[in-house]
Amino acid sequence: MTVAPALSQLAADPAAVAAGRRLRARRRTVITVVLAVLAATVAVVSLMVGNTFYGLDQVIRVILGETVPGASFTVGELRLPRVALGILVGFGFGIAGVTFQTMLRNPLASPDMIGISKGASAAAVLSIVVLGLDGIAVSLVALGGALATAIAIWLLSHRGGFAGTRLILIGIGLAAMLDSVITYALSRAATWDLQGAMLWLTGSLNPASWERVQPIAATFAVLVPLLLILGGPLDVLRLGDESAAALGVRVRRTRLLAILAAVLLVALSTAAAGPIAFVALMSGPIAARIVGPGGSLLLPAGLIGTLLVLVGDLVGQHAFGGRLPVGVITGVLGAPYLIFLLVRANRSGGTL
Repeated sequence: MTVAPALSQLAADPAAVAAGRRLRARRRTVITVVLAVLAATVAVVSLMVGNTFYGLDQVIRVILGETVPGASFTVGELRLPRVALGILVGFGFGIAGVTFQTMLRNPLASPDMIGISKGASAAAVLSIVVLGLDGIAVSLVALGGALATAIAIWLLSHRGGFAGTRLILIGIGLAAMLDSVITYALSRAATWDLQGAMLWLTGSLNPASWERVQPIAATFAVLVPLLLILGGPLDVLRLGDESAAALGVRVRRTRLLAILAAVLLVALSTAAAGPIAFVALMSGPIAARIVGPGGSLLLPAGLIGTLLVLVGDLVGQHAFGGRLPVGVITGVLGAPYLIFLLVRANRSGGTL
């Protein structure tokens, strides 16, 4: 039997199609649960290890609100906010990155590649060097910078209709311009401002505190469910606007809501922890490879983003003697992956 008749016979058998869908859904569920368990495991390990080791029972007691001498402060006030922030920003970068990649049908279309994260960095560095701001004020300026960059990219790329390739190229161009702004600002910065500015170039969980975590968690509680609801229509957009519209998807509304939610997630994540390199770029393609075709990648990509940030922070804090920002570790992992994407595009004639 040749391949074409076999495929035709399979397509004509509704029972076989339904069985295949159930198998893919079961695989997706199992992988999602495994990713969630792995993320929870890394989070618990991060709470246990450090200059002082605390046992699992002590960590659980602190989480449940009991007073444990030593552990209540170290775990409850230092490590737990750091882990919570890592979970939130990792999930935010992961789910936002795969949203852009799905809508634009291009694995390079992640927020850190098209300049949104760079907008936050440039605004934050300028606020430190020029305006002398610090703390939450810098985060608010970074949030505004990310949103302003996203609006500029959208306006410049939306002439005569939406085009994903044009949006990516304009984003890359704006990112290069913002890099120049950052370099100029750093060249004029005072020595005491450089250390604060470096956070906004690499990404770090060092500023973690409950005051920083709580507003992000409240905002994510609205934005993440919105994107998950849009997961089905977003997956259909992979087929193209015309096909998606023919299948009943409100293309313009879906794209606008998804872009708005994804930009806000990236802006909030960057404002909280800086532009943690390549997490948004890597999470979606990794999820696609381990989950397989069919269905939304939003939840698996978010969990992979959480894993990348938590593991990167754990490695950076304890594996090299000194303490390295998480963005350094993810950057080391992400640069070879970006090269792999570009090499694959070259071998396939320019198609990513």
